[in-house]
Amino acid sequence: MVSSKLKKQFEATVKSAVTPLGKLGITPNMLTVLGGVLATVTGYLFFLVPGNRVFLVYAGVLITVSGLVDAVDGVLARSTGKVTRFGGFFDSVIDRYSDAVIYTGIIVAGLCNQVIGLVTLFASMLVSYTRARAEMEGVKMAGIGLAERAERMTFLSICSIMSFWYPPVLNYSIIILAVLALITVVQRITYFKKMIEKK
Repeated sequence: MVSSKLKKQFEATVKSAVTPLGKLGITPNMLTVLGGVLATVTGYLFFLVPGNRVFLVYAGVLITVSGLVDAVDGVLARSTGKVTRFGGFFDSVIDRYSDAVIYTGIIVAGLCNQVIGLVTLFASMLVSYTRARAEMEGVKMAGIGLAERAERMTFLSICSIMSFWYPPVLNYSIIILAVLALITVVQRITYFKKMIEKK
């Protein structure tokens, strides 16, 4: 909810800084790929945590950087008139990949309860699917639900850094994210039902 409300303000703030990237030949899809690469590195950093907890800090910071790159690609597309159907599709696919690879790194490294980690991963995919499926039916889902992707990733980034000092924080954060994601799924299903019954 918060991320949708701040989206326009964010775009207005960074637009002047992002637009010149287009003149350098950088395309929105390039930034989308970069975001996916950064997410892959983040997942790998979590995998390395059992050997050195400092990687928790690096992973936490990189989640934020990856998220910013993901946000900027859309701003670049709109500010340079390069919004395409493929670009929107590709960005959505990479977002799902990014979520999956980050959670996989956490789960495989044993940084959270495996069952809860899988629930969080599945619920995260469902949050995105409910939006995509609803919008195919003409029902807008932006801003609907307790925690959209940007909020969940921001929370995970903060908790990852905090877990350097107190390791259990990351496990607790995954539990909280599972709950938030499941609540969001239910909210979107309920909202969709309400909207289609009005028609």
